[in-house]
Amino acid sequence: MRTSADTIAYRTEMKLTLAARTDINLIRSHGVTDVLVGEATIVAPLIVSAGAIVRDWDARGAAALDAAQLAPVLALDPEVVIVGMPAPVVWPPARVRALFGTHRIGLEVMEFGAACRTYNVLAQEDRRVVLALLA
Repeated sequence: MRTSADTIAYRTEMKLTLAARTDINLIRSHGVTDVLVGEATIVAPLIVSAGAIVRDWDARGAAALDAAQLAPVLALDPEVVIVGMPAPVVWPPARVRALFGTHRIGLEVMEFGAACRTYNVLAQEDRRVVLALLA
């Protein structure tokens, strides 16, 4: 039978190692509207994929998204797009959701931190994921 001392010793000796890939763009940390990718802190709005970073994205918010603003996202040939924004989360208009459906691209909308974490998981699984971060 384990005692509480055994449990404490076990927990203090347990080591976990994160083996993050270094050959793709991953979000190392995030603030409310900025992310650290590699050694660069970048302020939203921006687009991140495994192989590209678009810093000069002119998106102004979920409600204002349109096909022209999403062209740089679609140009990255994603299978899923994660739109991240500070809370409260607002879904893009129906015409934007229909655009993703027409292209057979999954669309998820999440709070900024959750979007960054989900992007990292999918990118490390070699999924064609694009993270579109709004300020």
